Amino acid sequence: MDHGKSCLIITGAPGAGKSTVSVLVARALARSALLNGDGLNGLIVSGRVWALGKPADEAARQVRLCNENVCALATNFADSGFTPVIDWIIPDREQLDFYLTALSPRRVLVVVLAPSIDEARLRNTTRDPAEQFVFDGYEALMSSMHDGFGDAGWWFDTTDLTPEETAQQIVARAPTLAARGL
Repeated sequence: MDHGKSCLIITGAPGAGKSTVSVLVARALARSALLNGDGLNGLIVSGRVWALGKPADEAARQVRLCNENVCALATNFADSGFTPVIDWIIPDREQLDFYLTALSPRRVLVVVLAPSIDEARLRNTTRDPAEQFVFDGYEALMSSMHDGFGDAGWWFDTTDLTPEETAQQIVARAPTLAARGL
């Protein structure tokens, strides 16, 4: 997985631990680059529309732009020998297929952090208020993800794990588990 041999996507619902775990995974690799979709989207200083915001067509356009930018950066880093660790919500098969196509022919590993919905809600509400994500669509999002690509990648139940334990397992096990069904 290291040295740009794979592109690693860490996804899941808000509060699943994506941002915390992605940093830990990236630090554990010898050569890596952390690509946070929210951070890239935040580069839009004027006119930014939240992914679920209004107008919906502009929100969708900006999500597509973010996906394109994440993939462009990921391919550049991978081709230069750095493992891109992508931290972003991939809500459905259509967006996952976009990533698989855009990152091809590089190996793509997908880890879906899948703690229980109650745990994800709790984690979201107990983090720093500036980091909280106002969201009430957990069931619909997880259903969309599971229906769309539930047989792809590694669905990793992290309910009872610390971020450090989660990251350690991803580094150790993702190369064999996270490419399934992709």
